[in-house]
Amino acid sequence: MSSETETDSRLTGQLLVAMPGMADPRFARSVVYLCVHSAEGAMGLVVNKRLENVSFAEIAGQVGIEPGDIRAEIAVHYGGPVEAGRGFLLHSTDCVDDSSLVIDEHFALTATVEMLKTIAGGGGPERRMLALGYAGWSAGQLDAEIQANGWLTVPADPAIVFDSEDDTKWERAMRAIGIDPSLLSAQTGRA
Repeated sequence: MSSETETDSRLTGQLLVAMPGMADPRFARSVVYLCVHSAEGAMGLVVNKRLENVSFAEIAGQVGIEPGDIRAEIAVHYGGPVEAGRGFLLHSTDCVDDSSLVIDEHFALTATVEMLKTIAGGGGPERRMLALGYAGWSAGQLDAEIQANGWLTVPADPAIVFDSEDDTKWERAMRAIGIDPSLLSAQTGRA
């Protein structure tokens, strides 16, 4: 592996935390788990914005899972604005299938109907988050947004990613790197 490739993938498995001045309202106060970061671009899932108007039962029904087969529920999150109808499961690595992308020892990404069936039946990974859509960046775009003070990077903590306290994830991610969010300004600039 070249040093360029290592540098390009350095953010894979990190959290992106939107700065208070984030201009894009779709990402205001967002926490994004970065699944892939390379020279070609980046892909992640917003982990702190629940979709209140979509249920797991609705999604399961759309992929052929009968209501009587659902023994477990899972919240549905807004994963990002790209391919908003496509589902992604970010989960612990205790249950993966052949199509799972194992990101590190704590996180894997799967987008199969089979995994949804397993979860609906009460099985599957112990920790999981279902998202519709994803956040995507073209080559160099995310790096430019970070340089422009749009995002902070934070080591990913499974407790932040997977717990159900979505309203506190942004602040907890900031505090994880020693930042008091109340001291941040929404104004950006250079000295």
